[in-house]
Amino acid sequence: MYFLIVLGVLFVLVAFLSAPLRRQRASPPTDSTEIANLDAARDAKYREIRDAELDHQTGKLSDEDYEAIDQTLRAEAIEILRALDHAHGRTPATIEQR
Repeated sequence: MYFLIVLGVLFVLVAFLSAPLRRQRASPPTDSTEIANLDAARDAKYREIRDAELDHQTGKLSDEDYEAIDQTLRAEAIEILRALDHAHGRTPATIEQR
């Protein structure tokens, strides 16, 4: 009987001490795939903005169309940049201090 009590206490002690190690494995570190996807989205959005500027300069887009497209693309780029900052662990307060 004494052996079962010691074994039970030992099991509880090991479970308690190994809990932080199990939690770290369960939550993955910063998701590098998400950051890579956001980097690719940012680069693609910058290309879209440059393409729109080129189309406007060559006369393919009127001033009104360019303004609407440019405003939309830049708003989307800002959202991507905010998501990228969030993925890197930066907050608006730390961004403004730079």
